[in-house]
Amino acid sequence: MRLLDQVRDADRIMTKEAASRIPAGVAKVLSAVEEAAEGTKLWCTAAGVMAWRGGWRGRRAAAAGVAAVVVAQLVSNGVCKQVTGRRRPPKEWIPHDEVEDRPDSSSFPSGHTAAALAFTAAVAPAWPLAGALCAVPAAAVAVERVQSGAHYPSDVAAGAAIGLAAAWLTRHAPRLLRRWLISGD
Repeated sequence: MRLLDQVRDADRIMTKEAASRIPAGVAKVLSAVEEAAEGTKLWCTAAGVMAWRGGWRGRRAAAAGVAAVVVAQLVSNGVCKQVTGRRRPPKEWIPHDEVEDRPDSSSFPSGHTAAALAFTAAVAPAWPLAGALCAVPAAAVAVERVQSGAHYPSDVAAGAAIGLAAAWLTRHAPRLLRRWLISGD
């Protein structure tokens, strides 16, 4: 069996399991967190609170988080979704009505997950406690995207990878740019 076939099989199994096994109460909490994260509202609000209440460390963490979200959104929604055109999981796999409230855009990758992981991973080095606190809603967003039928697990994994790469890039870009400018290459 080819790797791509294995990924498709795993996506099908995990999507059906997540959609049918997560208790209704937990699903409501996940949905509320995802709604807060819609349009990066949750991450922008968190950045505002960090900048307002966190002193220099909070402002640094907030700036890193917002910059990483911008990069992650450009890559996931501005490039990858435009190129892939992957359909959302079939409605018959999802035994609840949340499946009716999902986007029409490409399923691959999860932009919500990319933003959540980018923000969290960029904040953590600047302010570890805030990063740890952000990890909880970030994980909830990732799980909700599969549970609701909006994404396959592989979409979420790709979004997570994009988010982590965006956080790494925003953390290291200034040093890499300085090195490039100094070397003249």
